[in-house]
Amino acid sequence: MFVLIEKGGIIMILIMILSVLAAVIIIERLLFFRKIKVDEESLINRLKATLGKGHYDEAIDICENNPSPIANLIKVGIEHRDYPTSDMKEAITSAANLEIPQLERYLTSLGTIAHISPLLGLLGTVTGNIKAFGVLGSSGAVGDPSLLATGISEALLTTAAGIVVSVPAITFYNYLVNRVNHMIIRMENRVNELILFIGGSEKER
Repeated sequence: MFVLIEKGGIIMILIMILSVLAAVIIIERLLFFRKIKVDEESLINRLKATLGKGHYDEAIDICENNPSPIANLIKVGIEHRDYPTSDMKEAITSAANLEIPQLERYLTSLGTIAHISPLLGLLGTVTGNIKAFGVLGSSGAVGDPSLLATGISEALLTTAAGIVVSVPAITFYNYLVNRVNHMIIRMENRVNELILFIGGSEKER
């Protein structure tokens, strides 16, 4: 590790810092999505049974004990059940818009790390090669290919490190973005369903 830092210089240190940040973001996001994962059908069936009996406080408790975007939207709808349908829809839509930043949190940073890591590696290679050729020029050892090869090989370490960081970062970034997009689409499709669901329960009461 320390040998790589010594050979790669400040660029290698930056790449390693980015690798740690990427790992932290990936782990945090995976734990977050695991935390909010619920069986939506089972949750909605429980809420339908509870709301059908007019037990609104119990329904809110169920939502709070099952934290997820869908549960949060249902909770908002229940809290606005006495409002006109248009106001209820607006409240649920606003709540959905507030959920999106939570789902997309840190993804921009992860995408940035994925894109700049190989560029930093390339920068390290360029500066390393400039340094290697500078040493050759000043020492007059142009005829010694081993010295040139050593300098270039050390310079290429940063490119390799940048690619090693970038590949998993891009992979997880695409996976997480795709997952967020699916959740957003599902929330959008649920809005009207939730309004009918909660409104219907209120009318039955």
